[in-house]
Amino acid sequence: MSRRPINPARRLAGNGGFSLGGAFSSKTRSSPVLSVTLVLLGAFFFLVYLYAGSGRKEVVSRIEGVFSGALEVQRAIPILKKTYGDGMRKVLHVGPDTCAVVSKLLKEEDTEAWGVEPYEIEDADTGCKSLIVKGLVRVADVKFPLPYGPKSFSLVIVSDTLDYLSPKYLNKTVPELARVVSGGVVIFTGHPRQQRARVAEPFKFGRPAKMRNQSWWVRFFLQIGLEENDSASMKFEQATTKASYKPSCQVFHLKSLH
Repeated sequence: MSRRPINPARRLAGNGGFSLGGAFSSKTRSSPVLSVTLVLLGAFFFLVYLYAGSGRKEVVSRIEGVFSGALEVQRAIPILKKTYGDGMRKVLHVGPDTCAVVSKLLKEEDTEAWGVEPYEIEDADTGCKSLIVKGLVRVADVKFPLPYGPKSFSLVIVSDTLDYLSPKYLNKTVPELARVVSGGVVIFTGHPRQQRARVAEPFKFGRPAKMRNQSWWVRFFLQIGLEENDSASMKFEQATTKASYKPSCQVFHLKSLH
């Protein structure tokens, strides 16, 4: 006589164990592990949203792997201070999130700071609005002459801006940055390997970001008649080594036009 196959789920249930059939037969009963997982995921995404909304975009940037020049500038401020010393008395930052960069610079001793935001400022917080009211931060299209006179600043720092400009506008904008400074220009620009991460970002200046390699920038600087500041580059490299700081982008140091 043939024996009837035994249902493993029934055997387990009959022995007081866990019943697979019972776990899936009831639609109203959910696994405690699944519930806890969903709660944790919800809390995680809420924290990400909270940090992003309060201006702390570093968390989101690290998760998505997207390069942020403004965050990189803030990380590099101590290194720039060691590189330029008294040359950071009057600093102009040009780029998105300039309010955050200017606020950080103003906390440095003997440093005055101004900022140019190349795009419309949306959802500005109280601190950013205060900087705008004081005239320390303004919105300006960098494809046109900057609203400052020659040698107005001792150092100009630009980030997250030049990557969105075509060579036609770079030919005007970069010399303009060098015009308003007496010391030098520091450019933070993305690596070509970061191109894929930037594609998902909204277009700025009507075009997506274009990441160029070091040799392209060196040829471009020569073409428009700007010299790289080798002394500042060496000091910056030495300071980064001592501080164990590795920039996540390319950093160029240029001399002024004067």
